[in-house]
Amino acid sequence: MSAETAIRSSIPARLDALPWSAWHWRVVLALGVSWLLDGLEVTVVGSIGPSLQRPDTLGLGAAEIGLAASAYIGGAVLGALVFGRLADRLGRKRIFLVTLAVYSSPRC
Repeated sequence: MSAETAIRSSIPARLDALPWSAWHWRVVLALGVSWLLDGLEVTVVGSIGPSLQRPDTLGLGAAEIGLAASAYIGGAVLGALVFGRLADRLGRKRIFLVTLAVYSSPRC
């Protein structure tokens, strides 16, 4: 197939023409809850920096707070890459349940 050949499909138009159903509402609700929890987590991580700098807590310096924040973002990106690949191989539902279990497990 050459680069000049365009593939035409009616699938997007057919998907757009589907009626709104309970399944769509479940997806919107699940994404909304995920978005809210992610925003809450980012807010919590951002707001604990000053508390961690106090001498009566960990007494971290500004550079250490920055390093911790960078590690947090790096871990999120790395986790998305790893679990994204696993989801492609093992299925999104299975990996979603695994990440939900890991995320909700008690920290020791």
